[in-house]
Amino acid sequence: MKIAGILFDKDGTLLDYARSWVPVNRQLTLMAAGGDQALADHLMRVGGMDPESGVVLADSLLAAGNTAEIARGLVDAGAVLSYEDMLGTFDTLFASASEMSVPVTDLKSFFSGLKARGLKTGIASSDNERSIRALAQRFDFLRDVDYIAGYDTGYGCKPEPGMALGFCEVTGLDAGAMIVVGDNSHDMHMGRSAGAGMTIGVLTGTGTRQTLSPLADHVFDDITSLHTLLDAE
Repeated sequence: MKIAGILFDKDGTLLDYARSWVPVNRQLTLMAAGGDQALADHLMRVGGMDPESGVVLADSLLAAGNTAEIARGLVDAGAVLSYEDMLGTFDTLFASASEMSVPVTDLKSFFSGLKARGLKTGIASSDNERSIRALAQRFDFLRDVDYIAGYDTGYGCKPEPGMALGFCEVTGLDAGAMIVVGDNSHDMHMGRSAGAGMTIGVLTGTGTRQTLSPLADHVFDDITSLHTLLDAE
């Protein structure tokens, strides 16, 4: 089936994960630790991030978890801040983090190019919807995106298929005409379980060629390689 739409993950896919989110991870764990740096370092390790190098493990809590999952995991690991306080604090932090985000390419040009091809596009993220919209507004591509879903939008959470099926519902696409693009196994599982025509992993996040290859039809260095794939159709 000819590809008619592409559903993107956000962090590590549209954004360079290390440059955009490692500083945020340091900030949120310090908040959760009540300012205790030793505890914050422990929380980082539990979340899958090395506090010294900043390297985040693929598919770890900080790499792939939504706000609720991260908050619950940090509480279980000994965080000082309560689960309820973390939910609101982290969602606000994540929305403001769009101002520090580093895109992997010129996103305005990238999405306008996909629209010019007649493709439907969407973003499905484990972040909250407010953060996704703030990012799209900052980089001026909101008008070229047909669908936005965060963990709190109502379509469920990754790796469940709900966000991908929601994209098909909103755009009128058959799932087989959809590509799902992401940097973690959660994204690939979401696409596969939704019946996507193709899943593509990218290496601008925490996933590696080794973690993504068994689940993806292709693994690209970054999203710009999609144009080559589409040209070959």
